[in-house]
Amino acid sequence: MPKDIKFNYLNTDEKERYQKHLSLKEIGYKGQIKLKNSSVLCIGAGGLGSSVLLYMAAAGIGKIGIVDNDQVEKSNLQRQIIHGTNTIGNLKIDSARERIKKFNPNTELLTFGEKIYPNNALEIIRDFDIICDCSDNFGTRYLINDACLLLNKPLVFGSVQGFEGQVSVFNLHKKSPNLRDLLPESPSKNAIPSCADFGVVGVSTGLIGILQVNEIIKIILKKGEILDGKILIFDLLNMNMKKLHLKSDQVNKQIKNLSQFLDFYNEDVCSEKDNEIKRINANDFNSLYKTKPSKILLIDVREYEEFSTSAIEGSISIPLSLLNQYSDFEFIQKESLVKEIFTICKSGKRSEKASRILSKFKIQSRSIEGGIEKVNELLSN
Repeated sequence: MPKDIKFNYLNTDEKERYQKHLSLKEIGYKGQIKLKNSSVLCIGAGGLGSSVLLYMAAAGIGKIGIVDNDQVEKSNLQRQIIHGTNTIGNLKIDSARERIKKFNPNTELLTFGEKIYPNNALEIIRDFDIICDCSDNFGTRYLINDACLLLNKPLVFGSVQGFEGQVSVFNLHKKSPNLRDLLPESPSKNAIPSCADFGVVGVSTGLIGILQVNEIIKIILKKGEILDGKILIFDLLNMNMKKLHLKSDQVNKQIKNLSQFLDFYNEDVCSEKDNEIKRINANDFNSLYKTKPSKILLIDVREYEEFSTSAIEGSISIPLSLLNQYSDFEFIQKESLVKEIFTICKSGKRSEKASRILSKFKIQSRSIEGGIEKVNELLSN
């Protein structure tokens, strides 16, 4: 690995940039060429993905793929260090691409602004040497795992919760264990924290992400002890670390196609199916806004900076990151008795999340499709 050698040299910038690698006997010039010729797909550009992407680019991985369909939010910045305040509201793939290009212009970047589904997973994954799972839900993790089994791709696994983190390598060889050996049954069936209760200390995602990159580098170089058949568990609060051995069971390798375990992939802890929401297109909202403005409560869930730049008259600002404060819910619940509640953001994604949060508290609302950009366009006509 890699299978196809495209480069057999380092340019002047790379020789200077990777000087400390070149002086290591475990890497050297030949090892750096291996890194340059390798390709890694990072699924998720959030907490884990931030440090994974930055350190892969810093190490000189030649081709990096990024899969994510989400937007940057202020509440992300506590752990998603690849993004910045100036990229709030942007797609994470765009924010990450911009940062990496400034960080190391030698890296080739491919971005996929979509969620991994059974109908696109194989197509996205097949052209990369190594897959790095930086996702945040069990459904996606099982899907990535099974796609890697079908395509014979090594999978570098990482997960975090609170002050704890885990890292392992799956499917490195034919006899290697995979996620189903670690978790035969999806934990989402059991009593695990909900999205609303879930929390994480920012440095844990940074540490686990760095350890994932360390495994990636060792796999490419074929050096050192790789976490194949082992899972490393960190407890940052008490500074404890333990390594557990994981056995492979042939039963857990019997994946014939991605339609075989759809129930696993759909068991997303944060699944939209858990809290169905209603939507309204910008045209219909525009008509209601013009005819019955007093019967509408429009909640703008963008960050305060975005709201101060442009806002629809009569709307109120409650950023998505602050929406779960009790005082806001109490106010919205009272208003919902006499008004119809609508949520809005830049393009419609954050407002969907906001409506989903409100639905958990039995508050009916509708997310405006197309967001403020589309509504402003109609109101100006």
